[in-house]
Amino acid sequence: MNETQIEKIIPAVAIRDTSIFPYLSVPLSFGRPKSTAAVKAAFRGTSERFLAIFPQKDPQIENPQASDLYPIGVLVTLENFLETNGLITVIAKGISRIRLEEVVSKDPYFVARVSESPDIGEKTNEMKILSSHILNEFRKAFNLGKQVDIGMLMKLSSGIVSPSELSYQIASNLDLKPEERQGLLEETNVKKRLEKVASYLAREIKILELDQSITNKTQARFEKEMKEAVLREKKRAIEEQLGELSGAEGDERVTEFRQRIKMAGMPSEVKKKAEKELGRFAQIPPVSPERPYLDNWLDWLTGMPWSKKTPDKTSISRAAKILNEDHYGLEKVKERVIEYLAVMKLKQKNGAKNKNKDLSGPTILCFMGPPGVGKTSIGKSIARALGRKFIRVSLGGIRDEAEIRGHRRTYVGALPGRIIQGIKDAGTNNPVFMLDEIDKLGQDFRGDPSSALLEALDPEQNKEFSDHYLEVPFDLSEVMFICTGNILDTIPPALRDRMEIIRFSGYTQEEKFSIGKKFLWPKQVAAHGLSRAKIKDEAIEEIIRRYTRESGVRELERKLANICRKMAKLEAEGKPVKEAIDAGKASKFLGTERYSSLLAGKKDEVGTATGLAWTEAGGEILFIEAAIMPGRGRVILTGHLGEVMKESARAGFSYIRSHWQELGVPRDFAKDVDVHIHVPEGAVRKDGPSAGVSMTTALISALTGIPVKKEVGMTGEITLRGKVLEIGGVKEKVIAAHMAGLKEVVLPKENKKNLDDVPSSVRRDLKISFAEEIGEVLEQALVEKIKPKPQKKVESRLPVSMLPA
Repeated sequence: MNETQIEKIIPAVAIRDTSIFPYLSVPLSFGRPKSTAAVKAAFRGTSERFLAIFPQKDPQIENPQASDLYPIGVLVTLENFLETNGLITVIAKGISRIRLEEVVSKDPYFVARVSESPDIGEKTNEMKILSSHILNEFRKAFNLGKQVDIGMLMKLSSGIVSPSELSYQIASNLDLKPEERQGLLEETNVKKRLEKVASYLAREIKILELDQSITNKTQARFEKEMKEAVLREKKRAIEEQLGELSGAEGDERVTEFRQRIKMAGMPSEVKKKAEKELGRFAQIPPVSPERPYLDNWLDWLTGMPWSKKTPDKTSISRAAKILNEDHYGLEKVKERVIEYLAVMKLKQKNGAKNKNKDLSGPTILCFMGPPGVGKTSIGKSIARALGRKFIRVSLGGIRDEAEIRGHRRTYVGALPGRIIQGIKDAGTNNPVFMLDEIDKLGQDFRGDPSSALLEALDPEQNKEFSDHYLEVPFDLSEVMFICTGNILDTIPPALRDRMEIIRFSGYTQEEKFSIGKKFLWPKQVAAHGLSRAKIKDEAIEEIIRRYTRESGVRELERKLANICRKMAKLEAEGKPVKEAIDAGKASKFLGTERYSSLLAGKKDEVGTATGLAWTEAGGEILFIEAAIMPGRGRVILTGHLGEVMKESARAGFSYIRSHWQELGVPRDFAKDVDVHIHVPEGAVRKDGPSAGVSMTTALISALTGIPVKKEVGMTGEITLRGKVLEIGGVKEKVIAAHMAGLKEVVLPKENKKNLDDVPSSVRRDLKISFAEEIGEVLEQALVEKIKPKPQKKVESRLPVSMLPA
């Protein structure tokens, strides 16, 4: 082709996502209207059928303009025209690199004036060496698996190809991005183009080497596993023929499991299943996905302490000493624990004589009480007294039944339940196992965990506790289970029936003082690294009265820790506190007082009564207010009250209406008034029948105008006949009244038996009265006696003839 031919008008097309190189013949397909028109025009033109091809800058543009094309393209000649369904396919042979000078026409297709863009640079020895290096690297890529046309490779190896053509031929066989291909096309310096091709070729060789390395490693591992599997199968067949089949004796894991099964001391049925599963495990190829699951199951099964037991050091005197060392007060709880240990000791002693008798396991103890009263620490002390391992599992918030009984081992990541996990961690089959917060178990679509505990916590059934993962029974009869919780209401009756409930009540101020002085202060002094620190009794008493209001001692411990931190800071600064901490110093360290010393009312008031309540955190006092206002006989109840408490208020109001004469109120008092009963601290939900007496007393006081004594607290359920019925939580309520500074407490007569639980120090400070009817409560609670309304004589409406003689 000469210059005059190039400068003639020739059709041009835009192509996407690729670049055509000179010297190469490639098939091209055209489908856009302008492109197909240009190809047809080229075939109708000269015998050479020239076509100018320019790559698009953005392949997303459907109708490109001249500005959307790269300025450098390739002049090609077309061969083998084929049109199918509007799509034209041709063979395009690259002639030379060209530059787009001008677009002469845009419709119906591009017509362009182009000029040749020849290579620059002379052929030197350096270029020859570079060409030889590239050719050798290309052969290396071919040997690494690069897909290359053999004819093209032989042509390049013949030495008749120019450096320029060599660069384009090898570049066409590399995996290059469109912009990298265009960069090679636009490079006019042959030496620089060869250097770029060498760089791209080195990159591709690295990828091929890495791919081959991975393939070789995978192939070697596969061949090794297949070889081992074949040899193992051959060995098994030979041993079977010789009658010496031993189940892969050469497998170290199988040998290890066989030894562990032998040493585990399993029951015969469990051992039989373990050996059966081990035989199956030995026959499974190492590449099988089932092998890891069975390996994990055998590891758990052989790791369980089937016959490992901690010898008991059941000395009653030693146990009593440890319990007294670790806890102050809680006399009834400690007495019950000692009885429990005594029974256990006698059962062990007489066990040899009762071999033929089926003795049930130990009773399941359940410690119930407010937070911070020592439930968990009592369990630790029991374990220390017995010399057993102690395990604690918190059940709070557990909703999945599988957390207790485990998952089926067919699931990925399956594990035994928390009970079996705890037993294995302890390494003994008779630990002290504490199930903490049993009252806070939940349930959802995954099951009911409390139902899963029924078998574990039943002494008659837990000899053969079945975990879903192990699938074999495990004897839990030697385990000493202790449960803890705050309230009984949320524990299902069936589960509650399997446990012996031991109630923990809140501490009195005297008990808190002794615990703080003997246990908490020395503990915090040691924990904060103080060399010497003393605190006066008055300081501890001040902290209990002014900074804490709880049933337990956790807040007291936090306040003592706060003082120790302040002292540690001063000592670190070189200003140690040498004198003992008194009440004033404690207040300075702790800041503003949180509570007043007394919670009782300041004066006798009309329509306000002091009630006693029980909560899961201990006892509390409630101020119940009643107000009378003009209205239509409605009863308004506020203070976030539960349904039972609302019913008690309505029952009290009905009692007043039916006994208006005895109470000295007008007969139709409810006709023109509304009654509003309110219990303060409206954000806290309140419920229960024991506030009936308090609400009735407050209402009678509001109707009669007689004040209620500020130092009298009361509790009890009321009936429509005015009877005062028995309630629960007497000890906690009486202690709360004592701590609040009340002087007298009125209880139902049926609760007189519960006074034995109240500490003697509290009974000495309080006047405790008992009532069988509401009238007896009013005599103790109101400042004045009620004056009944005189009864009017009712005239008979019977005929005279029917009147008695």
